[in-house]
Amino acid sequence: VWRQGDKYNVPRIIFANKMDKTGADFYMCVEDIKSKLGAKPVPLQIPIGAESNFKGVIDLIRMVAITWDGDGKDAKMVEGEIPADLADKAAEYRAAMIEAAVDMDDSAMADYLDGKEPSEESLRKMIRKATVTGAFYPMMCGSAFKNKGVQPLLDAVVDFLPSPLDRDAY
Repeated sequence: VWRQGDKYNVPRIIFANKMDKTGADFYMCVEDIKSKLGAKPVPLQIPIGAESNFKGVIDLIRMVAITWDGDGKDAKMVEGEIPADLADKAAEYRAAMIEAAVDMDDSAMADYLDGKEPSEESLRKMIRKATVTGAFYPMMCGSAFKNKGVQPLLDAVVDFLPSPLDRDAY
């Protein structure tokens, strides 16, 4: 399926599902995508925990922790502070995400090299451009069965993938 996506130039967002299952390893998924598919995944989120300890995700664009107040399908999304033990990892992955995004805009790159981080709005625009052109693939994670991470994924579809009107007719 990935080769077909490449052949037909289909923009994609990667979702690492089943983060609550035994053997779930987000970081191994990132490396496998690089080595087995030859693609460039850029995490927009990192998980808070894994397997039975999966609690939520850290949104690297807004730098907030997103957790859910239960395991049912009606569990509410709760935003809060990034856990202290994940702050350094979140900062590392955010820096990598920003570096990948600013490659899409020369003025943003110049500003970034001068020490100025892009705004959330311009970051989203650059990620959208990268997604549409295939420069990199935004990567997210969650547990679809428990509806954890689904709403942020749907928001990313709206923000980063092209509408049918944006695509050329074949």
